[in-house]
Amino acid sequence: MSSEDNPADIPSVARHPPFVLFWFSRVMSTLSFQMLSVAVGWQVYEITGSAFDLGLVGLAQFLPMVLLTFVVGQVADRYDRRAIASVCMAVESVAAGLLAFGTWEGWLTRDAILGLVALGGAARAFESPTMAALVQGVVPRSLIPQAAAWSTSATQTAQILGPAMGGLLYGFGSMVAYVVACVFFFVGGGLVALIRAERTASIREPVTLKSVFSGIAFIRSRPVILGTLSLDLFAVLLGGATALLPIYARDILHTGPWGLGLLRTAPALGALAMSVFLAHHPIHRNVGRMLFSSLVVFGLATVVFGLSTHLAVSMAALFVLGASDVVSVVIRFTLVQLQTPPEMLGRVSAVNSLFVGTSNQLGEFESGVTAALFGVVPAVLIGGAGTIAVALLWMVLFPQLRRLKSLEG
Repeated sequence: MSSEDNPADIPSVARHPPFVLFWFSRVMSTLSFQMLSVAVGWQVYEITGSAFDLGLVGLAQFLPMVLLTFVVGQVADRYDRRAIASVCMAVESVAAGLLAFGTWEGWLTRDAILGLVALGGAARAFESPTMAALVQGVVPRSLIPQAAAWSTSATQTAQILGPAMGGLLYGFGSMVAYVVACVFFFVGGGLVALIRAERTASIREPVTLKSVFSGIAFIRSRPVILGTLSLDLFAVLLGGATALLPIYARDILHTGPWGLGLLRTAPALGALAMSVFLAHHPIHRNVGRMLFSSLVVFGLATVVFGLSTHLAVSMAALFVLGASDVVSVVIRFTLVQLQTPPEMLGRVSAVNSLFVGTSNQLGEFESGVTAALFGVVPAVLIGGAGTIAVALLWMVLFPQLRRLKSLEG
């Protein structure tokens, strides 16, 4: 019996100290980011009482990623990725520390908060693709699918615990939440600095217009990667039902804030459960079929959620939605890792991060606009049906992806 048939025979990434350091570093960084998001949102709203200003906070986090994408890729492929990630977390730690100090001294205004959030967003724009590109260097190639699943579990764990910790700590004062986030960022950066990468790769070619946009050129030349990234972009763009959860909780399911909390937790729990499952049972066969099937299930779960008027059914649908989404996330991450040369991985990961960030941000915007035009329930149903339609269309447009048997291509 092969290791593919018996999961117990598959070596574990937990036996690779560099990946353990990487995993805990990712948890600490994501926890800090989630805590900051909650604390900053509350404090800005306390200062200004403006929903528009809350939107500016999201914009301050998102714009640096868009503006720096091509710079990030060049840096990640030219310099030590461990050093880049460590410096980024140090900058984020400083930003959180300044938020705490400004709160203590009383000079923290809305504009000061937005400036510090933008500083942290710029650092995170470098950190996210650099950490993704670092995976190739901390585990053997054969363990990358498992590493992708465990990396996703780190993110999901932090996304579940982070907002709760941020809200709890904010109860003791915003400065407390900022100080803890500052410490966590610092610890995460220290853990990355301790990593001894097994393989490193960097480019020394001159910086030209061609090299700046080479990540996009590479993706366009690989139909499987292009199909995977664009499929995820449009599927998430249409299936952003979670943006409407406050309306569902209050007006359709008739629950209070506790119900909204349960609804927000359900997809993260589904994602965490599936990522842990995939870490122990990596996908080896019929990758294309699994990818498209997961997106169809994602669309169907969205439709069920849209039609539900019972909290338990809605939570179950969101749990399935989160679980099915992780399947496509892990497949996309692994395909990028395995089919991209190490010296190109920073630039390709930067473009991938832009795709993911854009789909999440614009997906929430699309859901809001559709809900305003057609109503909340029709908006969710349109999104779910649209996700299924995109999956079916991509099966025709990217036959190589549909026929893909293994993650090695």
